[in-house]
Amino acid sequence: MVPERTSPIACTLRHVVCAALLAVTIAVGAPGPARAELFGLSQPANVGDAKIAATAYRASGRYDRDLSRVTAAASAWIALRAPQVSRPAMVFDIDDTLLTNWEVIKADDFGRVFKGDCSRLPEGPCGWVAWDLRGRTPAIPQTVALYRKARQLGVAVFFISGRDEPQRAATERNLRMVGLGDYTRLILVAKGAHYASAANFKAPQRAAIEAAGYRIIANIGDQPSDLAGGHAERTFQLPNPFYRIP
Repeated sequence: MVPERTSPIACTLRHVVCAALLAVTIAVGAPGPARAELFGLSQPANVGDAKIAATAYRASGRYDRDLSRVTAAASAWIALRAPQVSRPAMVFDIDDTLLTNWEVIKADDFGRVFKGDCSRLPEGPCGWVAWDLRGRTPAIPQTVALYRKARQLGVAVFFISGRDEPQRAATERNLRMVGLGDYTRLILVAKGAHYASAANFKAPQRAAIEAAGYRIIANIGDQPSDLAGGHAERTFQLPNPFYRIP
C-alpha cells in the first residue's frame, strides 16, 4: 500500500499539530542565512557587550551630559535650601564622584584589581590601591563646580569614602591638587575594617555628622550604596555604568 501524501492544506485541516511540523519542514528546507535559536534562555546581559556599551556611553559625550544634569539639579537644590537651615552640610563620595578613575578602569578592562603596581599604565593592569596612593587622580569638573558652589553658600563639606586610613595622606594631597582642600572633614574606613555594604559604613557616618549639629541638605555619590540609609534631605546619584560597589 502506498502511503497517502498529505498536502500542507490537508495537514492543517486534519491535525493542528501538523502546523508546527510543517513550519519546521519549511524552515529546514528553505534557503537563506542560518538563524541562532534562543531556546528561551534567561542568561543576563553579556559582559563583553556591556563593556562596549559603557565605553561608547563615555566616548559619546552622554556621560558628561548626564553628569551635568545631576550636578545642575543638586546645585539648584543647595542654592535654595542652604539659606533656610542652620549649619547646612553636604556629603560627597570621592571616587568617580569627585575624582575620575577612568584611566585605571580602562587599564584593568573594567576589573577591580586591587593588588599590584601601576608601572604598565596606560596599558595596565594597575592595582587600584597603588593608583590611589599616587595621589594624581584627575577631577570631575561638574562635581568640582558643585563643591565650589556649596562652599560659596557657606555649606560645610564632608567627604565620606570607601578608601581606608593608610590612603589618607595620598587622598588629602590629591584633593588639594585639584582644588578641593577646603572641607570640614575627610572620613575614611579604619584600617582592617570590612563592611558587607558601603552603606553600612557611610550611613552611620552621616548620622554622626547630624549628631554634631549639622543639617545634611544633600548627599551625592555614584553608587546606590553611597546614598542608602538616610541621613540626608536629598540624594543625587551620578551615572556610573563602569563598576558596582555593594
